Order: sequence, then structure tokens, then C-alpha cells
Amino acid sequence: MSKTGSRSPSHMKEQLPPGWKWTTVGEIFEIIGGSTPRTDNPDYWDGDIPWLTPDDLSRHKGVFISEGRRSITASGFKSASTQMLPENSVLFSSRAPIGYTAIAANPLCTNQGFKSLIVPIGVLSEYVYWYLQHATPAIQEMGSGTTFKEISKKRMAVVPFLLPPTNEQERIVDAIEEHFSRIDAAESIAQTALAKLDTLRRTVLTAAFSGRLVEPLNPRRAPDGLPEDWQCLSVGDVSDVQLGRQRSPNNHYGPHMHPYLRAANITWNGIDLNDVKEMNFDPSEANNFELCVGDILLNEASGSPNEVGKPAIWRGEIEPCYFQNTLLRVRTRGPLIHYLYWHFHFLARLGKFGEAGRGVNIRHLGKQGLVNFPIIIAPLHEQKRIVATIEEHFSRIDAAKASLERCLQRCGVLRRAVLAAAFSGRLVEQDPNDEPASVLLERIAAEQPKRRTRRKSA
Repeated sequence: MSKTGSRSPSHMKEQLPPGWKWTTVGEIFEIIGGSTPRTDNPDYWDGDIPWLTPDDLSRHKGVFISEGRRSITASGFKSASTQMLPENSVLFSSRAPIGYTAIAANPLCTNQGFKSLIVPIGVLSEYVYWYLQHATPAIQEMGSGTTFKEISKKRMAVVPFLLPPTNEQERIVDAIEEHFSRIDAAESIAQTALAKLDTLRRTVLTAAFSGRLVEPLNPRRAPDGLPEDWQCLSVGDVSDVQLGRQRSPNNHYGPHMHPYLRAANITWNGIDLNDVKEMNFDPSEANNFELCVGDILLNEASGSPNEVGKPAIWRGEIEPCYFQNTLLRVRTRGPLIHYLYWHFHFLARLGKFGEAGRGVNIRHLGKQGLVNFPIIIAPLHEQKRIVATIEEHFSRIDAAKASLERCLQRCGVLRRAVLAAAFSGRLVEQDPNDEPASVLLERIAAEQPKRRTRRKSA
């Protein structure tokens, strides 16, 4: 028995299954770091040698990977003095966020953000892949750096590695993949259902503002398909619209400092008060910029068309409170507050406010744009029924969404539990006839000098 092969990490002295052995990454694998050719030399790029970065791995979802977004030429390969990783090498991103892992489906090379492992005979690449997935949190703790965390080759070499017999590695990999395939199926069903819930929300709102969500008291319809007693008006016809006060260095200090809301405080789930700023508002400005309970606030602009006009109702959580010119305030002169809110919500989700906005990169709705914006106004008695029906449907949709999100969380917990069971010897049964890992370690130690010599010759 080699001295190196007999060591086990001092912090991991728990009872191991028969035939298993604690060792380290450096005692089993050849660790290869990558490098990057000169980025300013076009002759080094667009070749036929696959070259990967951690970003390629962060975008990759499968176990095996064959190429990244870029490739290098033979001259670029030599310039970078990098090494070609053989098929079935395990790629491990050593830079933050540490933990991106994949298996090389074919020979390739990487940049310096990797500490990749060349896997010896007797160790399964898939086993190494899943073990690193399981050990990622512990490996992250070993990273260092200020700009981004990275694990050095020296630290990677001392990462503890749990080695079962080869045959048991195969059984573990098969069991993990069987369990994970079922978890994948459950996640896929939950994700599909979540997407359908979003479609269902749009369906409910579309029906609400076309007179089809609740049965109108007047069943006759106009040529445009709306009930005859519904009206197509502008926002300015039924409410007062005000743009918030512009920020200015002159208002950063003063005798009348008050909290104010801005676009960052408006979310699809209401008003977020975790980060409320203050500026000076003179008492003479209260009529224009002070908020009252029931005011509807809308995002005036956004780089995303579907965020322009995103609404929220002010419920008087802070008194007094004002608003900035990244928001538009709507005060109803007749329609129900919640009826207008859900109508604005519907229009914003569809991107209608964004389409009406001005600008290229940032779409601005503006006060006049909102004043002139057309909306559908149902009779007051029907507004009440529409709001009640929307909120009833949405409460059920919210409950279903919460249930599906809990399902997805449980899937994540199950994955971690499967890996924990796998690397504690509880996922599959041990076979006393398997060659013990101690013998495999001795063989790996004896073969290491020969493998390095062959690689240098190659």
C-alpha cells in the first residue's frame, strides 16, 4: 500500500462502506490548467480545436460537452502553450461561481479558468462528475481571490476524493442517473405548468376587458365586439394623471426632507419599500407630488417594453410620501381603483404601453402618452364583478404557482439527497466480491509516471 493512497482527510473520519477509500484529487488525477492565446491576433482564432471558457460551461446543461462558442487554430494552440485534454476528461471551472462541471465528449482545450482532471483507468468519468457536483460547496470554500474566487492547482490537488470500487462506481452512476431522470421529468412537468399559468393569467385578463369574463347585464354587443353599454375612452377622460418631480442636486438637502417612490419601488407584486430614498419637497408641492391612498403608480419608462406602465396601488404605508418623475400617478374620477389597476396591469403585460412610448433604447410613455391612452370602461356595477372574478381566478393561480414552486424546491432537495446517499454508500448495495479501492489506488499510483511520460511524448 502506498503512503499517499492510505491517507484520508482528517476532517472526514466517518465510517466508510467496505472497500471504499478516502484519497485526494491530486493522488488520483492529473490536473490540467488551461490558457488563452493572444486575443488580439485573429490568426489564432476560428480554427478547428474546441476551446472552452467557464462561461461556456455555465450555459451548458448536459453532462457531456464537445465544444464552446470559440475554437482556436494550431498556431493559437501552440501560442497559448495549452494542453489538449483527452476524451472523457472532467472539466471543472475553478473560477467563481465555482462548480460548473462537464465531461469532454472529444479532445479539447480550455482557458485558465479550469482545473480539469484526466481520469485514469478504473475510475469512471461520470462518477467523478457527480462527485464534484456533490463536493462543490466544500470546494467553493477553498477558493480565494478578490475580483473573483478561484481555486489554484495546488488547492485542487488536496480536495478530498472518495473512491469506491470500480464496479460500485458503475452502480452508483446508474442509480444517480435513474433517480435524476425521474426528477428531471417532474421538473419539466412543473416548469411547463408554470408557463401555462402565465398564459392563463393573460387569458383571464383578455376575457375581462373584452366583456367575456363575466356575463354582462346587457347581452347585446357593438360592432367592435364589446357589450353595447361599455365605452372606449382615454385614461385622461376618467382620471387625473401627474408626472412625478424630477430629481435635482438642489433637492438632496433641505428643511422638508420626505420619502419618495421611484420606478425601482414598483414591482408586479406591489410596492417594494425596502429601499426608499428621500429628498426635499416644499409644502407648496404637496398637491402635485404627495401620494394619497388609492393612487395608482405606473413606471413611466423602461428598456423593456413589457415593463413600461407596470402599475401598483399606493396603500398609505408611509405618511407622507411623494413620487419621482420615473413614475406616473393616476387618480380615478369614477372607475374603481382596482378595475383601472387590472386594466393597466393587462396593458403593461402585453407591452401596449411600451409600444406607445417614445425612444429607442428606453421607451418613455410620458404624461401626455398616458392621458391619451385608450382604455375600456365597463359600467360600474360590472367593474365590481370583473374585479372580484379576476382576483378569484388569480388567487387560485397564485396558489397553484406556489405549489409548483415548492415542487421545484423539493426537486432540488431530492437531487442533493440522492448525491448525499450516493457518496455515503447508502444509494446502492456493496458487493463483497468487488476489488477494493485500496488495490485500485495502488495500481493508479504505479501507472501515474507511465501516463505522464506518454502524455509528454504525445
